[in-house]
Amino acid sequence: MLKELKFFWETVKETFTEWNNSSASNDSASLAYYAIFSIPGLLIIIIWLAGYFFGEDAIRGQISTQISGMMGADAAKSVEEMIAGALIDKENIFMKIVGIGSLVFGATTLFFQLQKSLNNLWDVEAAPKKALVKFLLDRANSLGMILILGFLLVITMVLTLVISILNDFIARTIGLETYYIIEIINFTVGFGVTTLLFALMYKVLPDVEISWKSVWKGAMLTSVLFTLGKFLLSLYFSEFKPTSAFGTAGTVILVMLWINYSCLMIFFGAEFTKVYTYKKGYRIAPSKHAKWSSAKLYKDSQVKNETPAV
Repeated sequence: MLKELKFFWETVKETFTEWNNSSASNDSASLAYYAIFSIPGLLIIIIWLAGYFFGEDAIRGQISTQISGMMGADAAKSVEEMIAGALIDKENIFMKIVGIGSLVFGATTLFFQLQKSLNNLWDVEAAPKKALVKFLLDRANSLGMILILGFLLVITMVLTLVISILNDFIARTIGLETYYIIEIINFTVGFGVTTLLFALMYKVLPDVEISWKSVWKGAMLTSVLFTLGKFLLSLYFSEFKPTSAFGTAGTVILVMLWINYSCLMIFFGAEFTKVYTYKKGYRIAPSKHAKWSSAKLYKDSQVKNETPAV
């Protein structure tokens, strides 16, 4: 047990050093910028997908509740306005096709850029002869992540509904106060769904073949940091209102701050996954549409030349 804790702590320290020396802060800022243009399309597609099961109004309400809990009512209202402004004219077939295409392109841009950043972290790049195929696959993977988000939202809503029904049943028949128990269950469900999302993100998006053992470790650490940050940031935003000085632009800045933090934690978890994988000696290889980057090959050659012959 002590040995495992020591290994974990050493991995975290090495991860922090690598993460601090990487381009994580610049990449997070760039992704926050792309997210502003991707959010309307991303949310509309999720609303369409999950709304098929629960109705679009119910999904909109759920999304608004989640955003309000993280960033406040003003941010939730602004996001609702962004969604309303991006709604597609369903009567005009041509505009519907163009609108859906632009929404898909905009929504997948965020994950597309995230994938490029993760590839840079893992020191891989697209193989030159497969660049076009790789581009199309990347967009497909990004769309796949959006479908997964919609699916996870449906699962979360189903579980929340079941838990709520059980809570009412227990309170009515047994008369026990189950508030804290239900809150713990809700938290556990949310944490599990978040961990699954990060695990899929680390496994599907980067163009490397890595062990699920490493992926789950990195996803769990990222979920802990994300959940802690979610609580602290929501408290900070509600109590101090740091964006009030920016007027109507304050909400956009708030959203960018939140996404910037989330991306920083995603990159930290990805860096942890990488360091953990190397320290454990698990197999790592580029996918069939990618190759090791020139920077990676150069570093490996330098290490090989510095290693004394036996």
